[in-house]
Amino acid sequence: MTDIKSVLADAEDLLKQAANTSGERAAELSAKALALLEQAREKASDLQVVVVEKSRQAARATDDYVHDHPWQAAGVGTGIGVVIGLLLNRK
Repeated sequence: MTDIKSVLADAEDLLKQAANTSGERAAELSAKALALLEQAREKASDLQVVVVEKSRQAARATDDYVHDHPWQAAGVGTGIGVVIGLLLNRK
């Protein structure tokens, strides 16, 4: 995520520089900025794939745990519900 933010900041700087210049230099800066934005988009896409896969793994692990320990899962769910209820009732 920090890589994406860094690339976007660099692209933004290049676009600001391109706005203050003209001619061939502006076109060159704009092309570099567009390349950086494409790079950021690719990194974001890769990050999305990783997040989706990790989410699926977490969901599978949770599902397996609930199937292996149904009473414990029900107890934890009930406890969380009670705590949320108490916090909401406090207001």
